[in-house]
Amino acid sequence: MGKTAEYTQQEAHAGEDTGLHLHTRTLHPSVPIPYLTREEMTSTARAATARLTGKPPAKDLAFYGGLGALTVAGALEWPVAVAVGGATWLLRSGRKERRDTDAQP
Repeated sequence: MGKTAEYTQQEAHAGEDTGLHLHTRTLHPSVPIPYLTREEMTSTARAATARLTGKPPAKDLAFYGGLGALTVAGALEWPVAVAVGGATWLLRSGRKERRDTDAQP
């Protein structure tokens, strides 16, 4: 019990001279990372595209593919890429709906 009191007094004096000392614990949980093969990626992509109603225009594929490539390369951060892609999709879908309603008599 005497050591605890001495330690507390030393810490109190050290805190006055050098500032406050905080002790934190960093945890590194193990996170399993799945290993995906090329065949799994291809089959998943085919299954996902089979559910789509129509094929997107090549212009859209080039735009969103370029946006993804810039993000992977590190030229854009992913929140910026999501914001740009989402805003573009929103604006383009709004124009399409407006064209559809204008075309109807």
